[in-house]
Formats: sequence, C-alpha cells, structure tokens
Amino acid sequence: MTLPVNFDSLGVDSILADWLCALREQGVEGLVVLGPNPMGSREKRDVLAAHPPRLLPAAEALAESRDFGSSWRESDAPLVAWQDIAKSAADQGSRWRRLFLAHGHQSLVRVAFPLPAGRAFECFLFSPRAFGSRTEAATLAWSAFNIWPMLKRALAEQRVALSPRELESLNLAFEGLTARETATRMEVSERTVNYHLANAMSKLQTDNKLAAVQRACWLGLI
Repeated sequence: MTLPVNFDSLGVDSILADWLCALREQGVEGLVVLGPNPMGSREKRDVLAAHPPRLLPAAEALAESRDFGSSWRESDAPLVAWQDIAKSAADQGSRWRRLFLAHGHQSLVRVAFPLPAGRAFECFLFSPRAFGSRTEAATLAWSAFNIWPMLKRALAEQRVALSPRELESLNLAFEGLTARETATRMEVSERTVNYHLANAMSKLQTDNKLAAVQRACWLGLI
C-alpha cells in the first residue's frame, strides 16, 4: 500500500481523501475520526472528521453511543478492534450500525490512540465487505498508525491555533519543567514564559497550567 508523501502541507479533508484513495484497494470506502470533547465529560466524544461527508450523521450516531467508549478504555481491550457490523447489528441493534449498514458498509477496523485520563482518539475504517483474515485488518491498522502523526497535527491545528512559543511552553510544562526551567530552555525570561502560558490557557479556556496541558493533550496539540 502506497500512501502520499506530502501530508504535512495538507489539511484534514485532503489527508482523509488521499488516505481513503490509498485504502480503496484494501476495500475501505469510509473513514471516521472521533476524539474527546475537551469541554465535556469523560464519555463525551466529538466527530473530528468523516469522509466521505455523507457519513457524518452515521459518525455522529457512533460518537453519541457508548460503543468503543470509556468502558473499552478501562478494560484490557486491544488498541485495534475488528468487527462485522452486519453480524453485531442483529444482537446490539444500535443506531450507528443501522446507519452504516444503510451506506453499504459491512465491517470496520477501529484503531485507538490513548490519551491521559482515560480518553482516546479513535480512527474507524469502514468497508462494504467482510475481511477475510486478521492480516487484512492488521494492514489497515498499520496504515492508521503510519498516518496518525500528520493527521493528529492537522486536526489539532483545525481546532485551536497556538503560536509556536505557546506550544513550546506547554510541551515543556508537560515534561514537568517549572517556568524558570522553561525560561532557561527557551532562552527567554520567566515573565515571557508566563505570558505565553497565560495566552495558551486563555485559548484553551482553562485557568491553570495543569488543566491547559491536559486539554492540549486531548486536542492532540501535545
């Protein structure tokens, strides 16, 4: 499978479109990305992207469900799940399964990228056919792991715009550095570091550094 090499210059929609194009030879015809709602409860998930766009209502139904949600993150379930939607729909009857079946999708591969405090980003790859073996699912999962760094960065930039210095200050705070240590690392004054952190906290709608770091993680900025 050959993936495009110029993702760094692309936005979320372009990345998904090119990724789906590369995956079509594997039978994938739909992509959905869910992520934590940084302002909501632990169970609240947002649809960060869906391609093609007609899948958005089905993706929203998936995000609203408890399937693959916090109970999965609290268990020993693997990061990669492979499910036959057609078979599980009869037993579980959830709305999102019915909607994806209506779009002609029979199976999915889910790849999760865990975050602090029991949250996660989730990539779902949908196919109109049943996968013949675990090898096929593993190949799709590998493509998600391969593309995720670029996709996460594009999603984060789409949601919140932090300056390079604000982001650097948060990253160093995430490493456990104090404002004084951060100032030394960045070769600026401690007052400047606190200024950047205050701007980042404002943009992230938090009132302290720890909450800002955590929210930045949930957005994919760190």
